[in-house]
Amino acid sequence: MDILIIEDETKTAKELKTMLERLDDDLRVMAILPSVCAGIDWLRTQPPPQLIFSDIQLSDGLSFDIFRAVQAPCPVIFCTAFDQYAIHAFEANGIDYLLKPIDNSKLAASLDKYNRLKRLLAPGERSAIVSPLERLLDQLQPNNHKSGLLIYRNEKIIPLPVRDIAFIHSAGGTVNAHTFTRQIHLLQEVLDELESMLDPKGFFRANRQFLINRDAIVMAEHYFGRRLVLKLSVELPERVIVSKAKASELLAWL
Repeated sequence: MDILIIEDETKTAKELKTMLERLDDDLRVMAILPSVCAGIDWLRTQPPPQLIFSDIQLSDGLSFDIFRAVQAPCPVIFCTAFDQYAIHAFEANGIDYLLKPIDNSKLAASLDKYNRLKRLLAPGERSAIVSPLERLLDQLQPNNHKSGLLIYRNEKIIPLPVRDIAFIHSAGGTVNAHTFTRQIHLLQEVLDELESMLDPKGFFRANRQFLINRDAIVMAEHYFGRRLVLKLSVELPERVIVSKAKASELLAWL
């Protein structure tokens, strides 16, 4: 079996290589790569490995960046000290992990899991392993989106949880957050700033006036000119009309 190791700590990489070779005489480490750039270049130019062992934090970024630039050609087992939530996500999605320092028995168990998965899958069904990895990359990518916004009122600064916002509306030079409980809060940011601050999985930029919370959407209806109009669970100051150009994006997002 051909294996690729992505690890920027030379000692750790050599130890992992030695442990793997002791566990399986037929195992061959194709290369040890120390960085994101090296990983991208290698995967673009070399024959694909059958399994990748990868650290997460590399000298020039996160290993996730490699698999976003180059589609993962095989399953990946991450060697990491990542948080417990991430570890559970890996287990749920069928890709294994190793906590540093690497334990020999867990390494053997990881290889055994991979071999069992490989035996269960027909040759044309490798995507059944790779697809969970792609979903995991989204889950584990560091989340820099805001969980709350600040409301400035008189001499007070009030935190407003994003989950409470049904939609954000821009009109007449002002931007207001409308909550599910029908409260209206004046915001300091413009809509473009807010769009970049909020998680795109939860909020959709419907048009120049509206950012909509997914949980507030009741339905989308066909409108003139192959556009869509959104119906929300809360009262709106005006219709939310989605252009023909953004209609397919909205439906895919929903």
